[in-house]
Amino acid sequence: MKLNLPNKITVARLILSVIVLILIGVPWYQLGVTWPVLFEVKTTPIELNYILAGVFFLIASVTDFLDGYIARSRNMVTDFGKTMDAIADKVLVNGVLIILAYNNMISVLIPVIIVTRDTVVDAIRMASSSKGKVIAASWPGKIKTICMLIGVTLALFYNLPFEMFGIWLDEALISIATILSVYSGVEYYLVNKDFIFGSK
Repeated sequence: MKLNLPNKITVARLILSVIVLILIGVPWYQLGVTWPVLFEVKTTPIELNYILAGVFFLIASVTDFLDGYIARSRNMVTDFGKTMDAIADKVLVNGVLIILAYNNMISVLIPVIIVTRDTVVDAIRMASSSKGKVIAASWPGKIKTICMLIGVTLALFYNLPFEMFGIWLDEALISIATILSVYSGVEYYLVNKDFIFGSK
């Protein structure tokens, strides 16, 4: 199958997502690999693998908006693209959140809430689409995505430069995104409950 430009960007994002997960998820010390420490901030060592992961995560986040824009503006939307886009998004964000929680960088409740919300929303979308209704992303959902991507990027960069001033912007943005995630999930349910229960 020949991929169009948006699909190629989506596949590239999926590859970048896997690279990010490898960089921060592999127990390198158990493999005898030590990543160089670039510098320290308040006795916290800033390791190269997290900085690289932050750069790749940022690039992948930009492509998340880019592929959708190109696909819509050039009428290049495909079923493959929609499916792979959803997979790449989940691997990128949810995978990183789980690892950050495992490394005690964020609360474990955050990936639990996000993954649960995404599962519920995806189920609602499937139920609605099976009855011919397409659900567009809501504004709270869009703001949630932006806050989450920026917050996770900052977390991978050890919240620099804000960490030096005692401003925990990464935690704040991720927390806001989590709250908006729950809100948008409830909103999806309320708007589409009639389709879910077969009333319409």
